Amino acid sequence: MEYFSTTEIIGYMASLVVLLSFLMKDVTKLRKVNIVGCLLFVAYGVFLGFSIPIIVTNVAIAIINVVYLIKTKKAA
Repeated sequence: MEYFSTTEIIGYMASLVVLLSFLMKDVTKLRKVNIVGCLLFVAYGVFLGFSIPIIVTNVAIAIINVVYLIKTKKAA
């Protein structure tokens, strides 16, 4: 019986967390959960042998989420 590799498990977890983030009604919670998913995707990209497209895209999305969280906090 073949088991999932660590890389596959991280990839599936990342996909699941990002998917779950889009089910959130609260935008702040959505962004926080999405950041976790992005960080998991960054780890996945590293485990794949430094897949630059996966890493760069998810770092950029995480930064955008952080910026909007900061803006939201300042506006409140």
